[in-house]
Amino acid sequence: MRRVDRRNFLTNSAFIGSALVTSAVWAQQPQTKSEPVYRISKNDSQPTAPDANAHPLDPALVIARKSLDHIRSTIADYSAIVIKRERVNGTLGEHEFMFTKVRNRKVENGIVKVPFSVYMTFLKPATTKGREVLFVEGANGGNIVAHEGGMKGRFLPTMNLDPHGMIAMQGQRYPITDFGFENLVVKLIEKGERDRKQGECKVDFHTGAAVGGRACTVLVVTHPVARPYFDFHVAEIFIDDELNIPVRYAAYEWPAQEGGEKQLLEEYTYRDIKINPSMTNTDFDSSNKSYNF
Repeated sequence: MRRVDRRNFLTNSAFIGSALVTSAVWAQQPQTKSEPVYRISKNDSQPTAPDANAHPLDPALVIARKSLDHIRSTIADYSAIVIKRERVNGTLGEHEFMFTKVRNRKVENGIVKVPFSVYMTFLKPATTKGREVLFVEGANGGNIVAHEGGMKGRFLPTMNLDPHGMIAMQGQRYPITDFGFENLVVKLIEKGERDRKQGECKVDFHTGAAVGGRACTVLVVTHPVARPYFDFHVAEIFIDDELNIPVRYAAYEWPAQEGGEKQLLEEYTYRDIKINPSMTNTDFDSSNKSYNF
């Protein structure tokens, strides 16, 4: 397909932005196999604060920093199935399933030797199946290369889009530049350090959870009272015990009415993760013959 100016792109096109990830028990609803269901272990084991000045978030920040060091030192690239659901402008969307490839940025002496790169192809629902998105840091004028799936994909051409622009961000909470394990952990640390300056925070640790049969530890952060400086009421961060990376993240808003149920804000789950499959530039090239750009 030829590439055209983004003004000709359908305004309701939506592309995945960022995936926040944690671990939980995975199960399929018997009546519908298209939506994931998660259950969390009730085994609480919150660490004791080391001193009177410690904050409940301190143990979580220690875990997050260790995970970030691990990702940066040992993970060059990976692939995974990502399941995403987001509430945008007050509307909770349906689950979206994507096969993704990610190559982490590698810097030597202040110079980017390997650019951050992402490829995505949408698997379902039917309205987005076949959509492809490609981003390589520093290439293509900083734009993503994308084409639609579903019926729209039969008529619309491949596009170059600003990843932060209105069209690429339509229906998305985050741009593709925020995608992946490393970016997720960086964002979690930023949120944790900011929230550490406030009170009204509870942190629980749960063991015995799993995603796709893989053992995980769950960190649950709760802000009991809604405040302008808090992004969520409850956040569940599930870390794969072996891989030492977050493989599912879910955040909830405060109940709409007192005594009501918390409202899902966003959830991202990584499954079928393959670490360091030795990807090449071809994996992030729009001319790759296995892609449909």
